[in-house]
Amino acid sequence: MTIDVSALAKLARLEVSETELKTLEQEIPEILTFVETIQKADISGVAETKGLHNVMREDSGAIESGTHTETILKAAPAREGDRVAVKQVLTRKNK
Repeated sequence: MTIDVSALAKLARLEVSETELKTLEQEIPEILTFVETIQKADISGVAETKGLHNVMREDSGAIESGTHTETILKAAPAREGDRVAVKQVLTRKNK
């Protein structure tokens, strides 16, 4: 099974080095083979539980919105108006 990892990376807008491409070209077919193996597993003896549901705790002691805003903003190292200012960590490259 051959997979064009470079094309997949481009579609996903990921930058992948040549070394990573070579590694992924070997690993991805192995992963897909493993997934196929799992999909072929016999699960006929496994019971499906339909009675499960989320259990949520009661929302007690709720705090009114904005109660601690000024305290948080005063503690922040930098702010812009009513927001905490942080350094940009992600960039978007348009290619």
